[in-house]
This record gives sequence, C-alpha cells and structure tokens, in this order.
Amino acid sequence: MCESKSFTLWLLQVVVLLGLLAFFLWLMLHPKAPTYTIVGFSVPVPNNGSNTTTAGQGYDQNGSLTFYLEIKNPNKDSSVYYDDILLTFYYNQDTVGERTLPSFHQDKDKTSQFIDKVDANARVWKTLGKAIANKTAEVKVDLVTKFRYNMWGRTSKHHGMNLQGRVPIGSDGKISGKKKIKLRKGFKKLRLKVT
Repeated sequence: MCESKSFTLWLLQVVVLLGLLAFFLWLMLHPKAPTYTIVGFSVPVPNNGSNTTTAGQGYDQNGSLTFYLEIKNPNKDSSVYYDDILLTFYYNQDTVGERTLPSFHQDKDKTSQFIDKVDANARVWKTLGKAIANKTAEVKVDLVTKFRYNMWGRTSKHHGMNLQGRVPIGSDGKISGKKKIKLRKGFKKLRLKVT
C-alpha cells in the first residue's frame, strides 16, 4: 500500500513538472503581436495671408491628410507576413477617407514606416477644418488587417487585427499633446473586413 502511494505521488510530480515545462516552453515560443503607432499626422492649414482667420476658411475645397504609420515586429525569432492593411479615418461619425497599404513581409525584430496621404471626403473636409481652427479636432483611426508569423520555416494561420486610436489635432494641423499615438484594441466592433 505504501508503494502505490509513493508511485502515485511520483507520477503526479512528473505530470506537474511536464505541465510546467510545456507552459514555459509555450510562453517562450509564442510570438508577440506587432505594434502599430501613428508617429506623425498632419492636415494642411490654409494660409490666407493674415493672422486672423475665420474658422474653417480655406477648407472649402477638397483636401488631404498625411499620416506616418510605424509597424514594429517585436519578435526576435519570427518574421511576419502582412495582408493588405486598411486604414479608415473618421471625424465624428463621418468617414474622412480610407487608405489601403499593400501586403508586405517584415523581418525579425524590424520596424517599418509608411508615409502616405488620404484624400478627404469633401463633405467632411470643411467641418473638420472648422474644428481644427477652433482647436477641437480629433480624428479617429481604424486599422484592420490579417497577418501570419513565419517561425523556423513554418507559417502560422492568419491572425486578425482590429485596432483604433484617437488623434487630437492642434490649430497647426499636427498632432497636439502626445507625439505618438499607439493603436489599441477597440472602442467599438468594426463592420469592415479585409480579405
């Protein structure tokens, strides 16, 4: 009877040790998700030649906004294959514009930067211009993509990414306050899908 208890105890210890080993091995090999950060954002501010401006003056025509997106792969042992990345910019509930960044491959522990322009929706452009002139503008950014890890010659299944961020814009048309805006998981469920 004493031998069966010691065998059971030994077997339990082996199972617990193997479980802990498997857990720590999974933690070491589980890749981290890429990070997405808006490191620059600008809206051209009209120059009408005087120091006093009427709110929204000069935003009567179509315009564009420029964004600087930084994507970092924090993994030292796996590269990342990105599908197309869809960025949507909102002012209030209205869509200012959209931009799709093409699919690409990112090596281990690398950072990629994208600088691009988005043509603004003419209907929203003037309202956004008034808010910028009044120092109350905030553009919301939605990012939707899918990606796969490549580790030791094997490619993982697709992982979906839905992130959002809020970019406060000062009267100069650039990010006010924080200089970098890290995109994070959800303010709301997204209706958009990237295939």
